[in-house]
Amino acid sequence: WDQLRGKIMKLKQTSSSRKRRFLKAFSLIEATVGMGVMGTIIMALFSGFTTGFFTMQLARENLRATQILLEKMETIRLYSWDQVNTPGFIPATFTAPYDPNAPQGEQGVLYRGTMMITNAPIGTSYASKMRTVYVTVTWKTGNLTRTRNFTSYIARNGLQSYIY
Repeated sequence: WDQLRGKIMKLKQTSSSRKRRFLKAFSLIEATVGMGVMGTIIMALFSGFTTGFFTMQLARENLRATQILLEKMETIRLYSWDQVNTPGFIPATFTAPYDPNAPQGEQGVLYRGTMMITNAPIGTSYASKMRTVYVTVTWKTGNLTRTRNFTSYIARNGLQSYIY
């Protein structure tokens, strides 16, 4: 009877240790699902980083385009009325790099612009003493062509008469 009891105890111990080992380990399905969840999380994280960096690049390029537009308009403000009306004095096209202080070849995106000065489309007695200035800047971000425009009026007796 003691031998039988000893064998039963051994079987119970073996059976319970197998159960414990089975409960401690992960099944192949659980491991696969876990890896799939982690892969999805990592892909979402990298996608978020990529989108964030691309959005920042677009914002920086857009800001630089605005700076170029304003630079061109401020230059016009400093010209005299005769200079503004002299054909060819103000170039119709221009280029500007993203980073003008960087070494040649490392300046980044190249902005191409046009500037057009026409008679002001207004029907008043002083219309002949006003002009409309159109400035357009175009550049490429990857395969995406982007454009910014700025339109303003200048007058014969406007800001340029106040140069000291």
